[in-house]
Amino acid sequence: MKRLAFKMQLNEGQKEEYIKRHNEIWPELKRLLKDAGISEYSIFFDEGTNTLFAFQKVPGKGGSQNLGETEIVKKWWKYMADIMKTNPDNSPVTVELKEVFYME
Repeated sequence: MKRLAFKMQLNEGQKEEYIKRHNEIWPELKRLLKDAGISEYSIFFDEGTNTLFAFQKVPGKGGSQNLGETEIVKKWWKYMADIMKTNPDNSPVTVELKEVFYME
């Protein structure tokens, strides 16, 4: 199992809406993530910079951002595009982070 981390950028003043939407995550999206083997998926928020920090365990090289060809993920990205920085295809702009320390 590989640990994967990345950051995204939330638009100013959208923290509560982001939390609300994730608290109401669509069951079919959650099922897709689990079926893809993604586990321990956490997202943290830095109040000072509006940066979202995501962590997940994945079975292979790709994580949740590699599921962008599925209709449900495209629909989720479109749903989230108004509150965060996105690419032209509505996918969130993500920056993968390199692990530099791990303690089990």
